[in-house]
Amino acid sequence: MSNSEHRGRKALTKVPQIIVLFWVSKILITAMGEATSDFMNQALGPAIAVPIMLLGLYVALRYQFKQHRYVAWAYWLVVIMVATFGTSAADALHVGLGIPYAVSTTFYAIVLTGIFIAWYRSEGTLSIHSIHTRRREKFYWATVLATFALGTAAGDLTATEWHLGFLPSGLMFAALIAVPAVAWWRFGLNSIVAFWFAYIVTRPLGASYADWFDNTHQLSGLALGAGPVALALTFAVVVVVAYLAVTRVDVQGEVAGKPGIVGAAPADGTPLPEGVATL
Repeated sequence: MSNSEHRGRKALTKVPQIIVLFWVSKILITAMGEATSDFMNQALGPAIAVPIMLLGLYVALRYQFKQHRYVAWAYWLVVIMVATFGTSAADALHVGLGIPYAVSTTFYAIVLTGIFIAWYRSEGTLSIHSIHTRRREKFYWATVLATFALGTAAGDLTATEWHLGFLPSGLMFAALIAVPAVAWWRFGLNSIVAFWFAYIVTRPLGASYADWFDNTHQLSGLALGAGPVALALTFAVVVVVAYLAVTRVDVQGEVAGKPGIVGAAPADGTPLPEGVATL
């Protein structure tokens, strides 16, 4: 292996290629995280459930940081734990401290903005195609955690404080997530802005439907219960992630599921790492 090939392999990104199954996985996991967090808090109580979620997030992050490139099970395990813990983190401000969802939504929006500013000042880009250093990966996961907390608070804000209900909120966010795609395709919206806008919206979208499934009829839900909903969504997530892990269709820098250092250049124009050729 030449030196350039070695550098290219070491610099491969730690995140997946953005394909349709990325968004399917993300929405399923946001819904799963909402239902799982609710179930754990109901069954164990926040005093026990939240530390368990935090420990799970820590272990998942440690495992992810040990990888040298994107590995489906490692990456999506972190997203699952962020979804679960992020729900409780957002709910804590409202349930634990009595802070209105409008305030917590604003707070998490400010936190997310601060992370974006710090990330851009440090690295000069917010592109997820450039996550091939430890520092950028830390910024990435901090951003992901903030987006989950923001999305959770926003979903609860529209469903409860604005009295829309869970299903109307889900339908609203389903329409809203199409906005960045249309703006990018028709009006040339920056692809990085479009990605992060859609990424944030996936959280209240998935969470609204999870809440609709598991909450009581008095709360405009279907009363299926948090436990059964969490179990069904966990099964769906495992199936999708298993498919990604086996087929490797979302691995950047691979073609037709075969290892290599040849990959398609990112749509946002971010250059691939040195030693990685483009198709």
